[in-house]
Amino acid sequence: MAIDRKVLDIDPAKTADAIEAFIRETVGSTLRRKGIVIGVSGGIDSAVAAALSVRALGPERVYGMILPERDSSPDSRRIALQVIESLGIEHGEFEITPALETFGVYETRDEVVRGYFPELPDDYRFRLTLPQDLLDRDRISAYRLEVETAGGEIRSARLSRDDYLEMMAANDIKQRLRMTRLYYEAERRYYIVCGTTNRAETAQGFFVKFGDGGVDIEPLADLYKSQVFVLGRHLDLPEDVLARTPSPDTYSLPVSDKDFYFCLSYDQVDLLLYALEHGGTVEEAAAALGLETEQATRAWKDLERKRAATEHLRSLPPSPDLGI
Repeated sequence: MAIDRKVLDIDPAKTADAIEAFIRETVGSTLRRKGIVIGVSGGIDSAVAAALSVRALGPERVYGMILPERDSSPDSRRIALQVIESLGIEHGEFEITPALETFGVYETRDEVVRGYFPELPDDYRFRLTLPQDLLDRDRISAYRLEVETAGGEIRSARLSRDDYLEMMAANDIKQRLRMTRLYYEAERRYYIVCGTTNRAETAQGFFVKFGDGGVDIEPLADLYKSQVFVLGRHLDLPEDVLARTPSPDTYSLPVSDKDFYFCLSYDQVDLLLYALEHGGTVEEAAAALGLETEQATRAWKDLERKRAATEHLRSLPPSPDLGI
């Protein structure tokens, strides 16, 4: 098969119609609920999922939730409100910081960070990143902790495996608390919870099980990220959400999805993943992306590793076959 950038082209009107029909059928006939609750994050995925839900069910049957916490970017709330206003939906806002404090999320994080940088002020900012030279050399994907000093300098240290796991275990509570609040809002209205995970995130395990992965419906799960942006433009979403760099928005310093997880742009991820899923070759993907075959091979192997390592996130809990 031929792999080029055109394989990801979609007819946005036809695609939107198909997803809207899926939403109507699933909510009304399959799950027999009255409407949808969706967490509106200020990112493109939640904006597109919310817009399609409104077109499918009407604004009166879609409820948006903004769920900020201490480390959230102020831009997230501002852009989320723009999206909500443009869609004309009812919304609520719930600050999850107090609950995270009860769980000791920030305290746990501070203990790890100060183990590397004990002199930091109380209002320090931080992020986790991966080395961004995936295409250029074979390497171990070890996370780095980056902090901002009082003078604005960025300092960096390689995290140990145990410290990385400690920080991620605490961090994932953020997504699981958001899921809990979304289900509270859904159940009191006899609604379902709408997910916002796209195909690259689903295939590569870039979601939290029983967090942002804990939903009733995933209308974007068959769309690559670049296709989600095409739909966003078709749906005439606010320019701020269309122009925003995709980010997990879980750290106080800005960090993109590329910095934190993929080490590739979404254009690269989408085309490589398409080739991997549809019987293409590394050589075809490399040619389409203008990469050397060696570079594409490194990226291809990284996608395969991530998919294998996160298989449990996409699976139901195993149970024994007792033959009963």
